Amino acid sequence: MSLTLADARIVTPGGIHEGWLTIEDGRITHVGHGSAPGPGLSVGGRHVVPGFVDIHNHGGAGGSFPTGEPDQAREAVALHRRHGTTTTMASLVTDSPDRLVRAASALAELCEEGLLAGIHFEGPYISRARCGAHDPTLLREPSPQEFAELVKAGRGHVRMVTIAPELPGALDTIRLAVSEGVLAAVGHSDAGYEQTIAGIETGASVATHLYNAMPPLGHRAPGPVAALLDDERVTIELINDGVHVHPAMLRLAYEVAGPGRTALITDAMSATGLGDGDYVLGSMGVRVDGGVARLVEGGSIAGSTLTMDVAFRRSVREVGMSLPDAVQVASLTPARVLGLADRIGSIAVGKAADLVVLSDELEVTGVMKDGVWVTEP
Repeated sequence: MSLTLADARIVTPGGIHEGWLTIEDGRITHVGHGSAPGPGLSVGGRHVVPGFVDIHNHGGAGGSFPTGEPDQAREAVALHRRHGTTTTMASLVTDSPDRLVRAASALAELCEEGLLAGIHFEGPYISRARCGAHDPTLLREPSPQEFAELVKAGRGHVRMVTIAPELPGALDTIRLAVSEGVLAAVGHSDAGYEQTIAGIETGASVATHLYNAMPPLGHRAPGPVAALLDDERVTIELINDGVHVHPAMLRLAYEVAGPGRTALITDAMSATGLGDGDYVLGSMGVRVDGGVARLVEGGSIAGSTLTMDVAFRRSVREVGMSLPDAVQVASLTPARVLGLADRIGSIAVGKAADLVVLSDELEVTGVMKDGVWVTEP
């Protein structure tokens, strides 16, 4: 079956052009300029962008990835797909070894099914001083032996682990992760500049939600922020919800790292898509008030209720990104982080037909996954 989308403003990292594209068997087979050569489905001059790729997401629509419950995971993925995220990596939080193994094993089945793009362990190898919404009683020093068991449970689908590089055993665990093809990310860390550099030199290549859960940027003690921003080997995650990071600091990070090293994430939790109220993230009680999620005890920010379409719009309106750059940080750069840029992340012949149709106001009006409409424009 062939489908042509016509009268589109197609956005790629290289620019925007008026044109059309054809989809066959779930893949893009032609991308053209101007009028389509034959009949097609007109999108009325709206923007067509690649599906968003979220590499840090804990859930949504009442579903929580850390539970490892397949039905909850499906609900979360469905909610985020309606908001344009066609590729999602499931992020877990600090928990006991047994519960992490069970969750990873259950989520691995959904990865094999193609519902999820991988598993991310955000904890338990993080700093008590910067643990945020993670249960401090379950934190532990990085252990290559324990992490090897988690990787085994994930059956080849563990894609990332967040580690505080200053902790005993951290560098050995980073080495193991890299040897297993798992991305090591610096985050929830109280490290200084030199300790962060050591983590990067050992193989860490991602900054888990830059600025958040780490020492602030200082002119005498630059800390992890400067080390992570300055190194060309590191991709930085940014939460653009208007709560986690001020737009000026988002702009600073984006201008230093550039779109090729910047990845928008949601850090969404189960309350995403629902109203205010009481929820749970891992073992921690969370209260959402005015769309902002905070721990019931202590008040620490506990993930977000963000969706990628909102982060995309804010990046254009609040940070000042061009549409092509916003497409890169929401789609292509995170796809590259996952090693999937040959298949997703941009609109090009041969890639999966993961597409989002956006109005002039950058509101989602249609979403396609592998050539099938999730919501029709």
